[in-house]
Amino acid sequence: MKLELQTLLPSIRTGLPGPAAQKVIARDARSVSPSYTRPYPLVVKRGAGAMLEDVDGNLFLDFNAGIAVCATGHSHPDVVKAIQEQAAEFVHMSGTDFYYEIMVTLAEQLGEIAPGAFPKKAYFGNSGTEAIEAAMKLARFHTGRKYFVAFYNCFHGRTYGALSLTSSKPVQRAGFGPFLSGVVHVPYANCYRCPYNLEYDQCGIACADFIPNTLFKTVVPPNEVAAIVLEPVQGEGGYIFPPKEFFSRLQEIASKHGILLIVDEVQSGMGRTGKWWASDHYDFVPDILAVAKGVASGLPLGVILARDEIMSWGPGSHASTFGGNPVSCAAALATLRLLKEGLMENCREQGACLKDRLQKLRNTYEIVGDVRGLGLMLALEIVKDKRSKEPDPERRNRIVAEMFRRGVLVLGCGESSVRLSPPLVINREQAEFAADTLDEVLRAVS
Repeated sequence: MKLELQTLLPSIRTGLPGPAAQKVIARDARSVSPSYTRPYPLVVKRGAGAMLEDVDGNLFLDFNAGIAVCATGHSHPDVVKAIQEQAAEFVHMSGTDFYYEIMVTLAEQLGEIAPGAFPKKAYFGNSGTEAIEAAMKLARFHTGRKYFVAFYNCFHGRTYGALSLTSSKPVQRAGFGPFLSGVVHVPYANCYRCPYNLEYDQCGIACADFIPNTLFKTVVPPNEVAAIVLEPVQGEGGYIFPPKEFFSRLQEIASKHGILLIVDEVQSGMGRTGKWWASDHYDFVPDILAVAKGVASGLPLGVILARDEIMSWGPGSHASTFGGNPVSCAAALATLRLLKEGLMENCREQGACLKDRLQKLRNTYEIVGDVRGLGLMLALEIVKDKRSKEPDPERRNRIVAEMFRRGVLVLGCGESSVRLSPPLVINREQAEFAADTLDEVLRAVS
């Protein structure tokens, strides 16, 4: 029986994992790469809205959304209909070599909502990491420069170019070097744990000024830097939200030296923060915008949107056989419409309610050091105590595991944060249930 959209709460009927799940997990161990990270033994059978059912009939409230991918929830009927209708027309023809209207329509609509009142062009790939690879190639091609500036604790993907930027966890890089030359890293604007031990309103945005004051004077000349690459909200790095002045200062630095700004909105875009892009909260305008995850509600699609004059590479310079797949484009167009017609508003409403509950938990529990977020991109920082702010990853992992056992799916991020990134279709009852469950778990692990 198909789950009804947005109406259910968790129901755990077996031990976890249940007997059917145990069989699948055993088969997986024999036949699937061990490189995947599995924080708990969830074996999914079907989903609808914010709910998932496993192979043993247990029901879970999903506050992961497939790592911020299922923006419109699992199997939204409008998205499913768009997929079915397009699949009945044609499934693939490769926009690399031929034209089809649905890809053009999607490029036009994404260009309209992307930051910046200027003409844009879109390049289509299959994922976030492909979008970053394309952005890096385009930046070097357009500028003729070789260096990239990235930030500590960032995550941009795992293919070689993207991984050369990524500095989220050592395990992601261990054993794979050497990496792409020309990438340098600098501290990010983390006001909860300032890398310079300064206070935000008196710091002079030292994290941004490190680039011209130190990096450009000692390591790389600014006229050889192709782009500064950043997430407006660090995702895997811990859901870190910088102050607005950080972005305006970066814009000044980039403009002064003719450096492009590549902004990775793979996790923070597509309405996740209550606006189309996290950049919109900061009036931050990138030269190249990387989009993926929620753009097609679960189908593979990655996009870069660049200023028209930047996307000047010629035929054959860069392409992808499956990029801009028509079925994925159909899902993306349905996703855009649903976001416009109420899901972003729901994201703001439920996000405000949920954040208020999280702030109360912070005031209640000594192990909750910080609460951060916009819309439905929220995180709690788990610490040993509020005074020292010492990260407590072991307890964070216990919280994630205990939430699973109670039927609510969450994930960690950064060194010791718990992230909440549910589908944008959640209702108030589901938001309150997740907060109540988190309260129970925090009390248990405290």
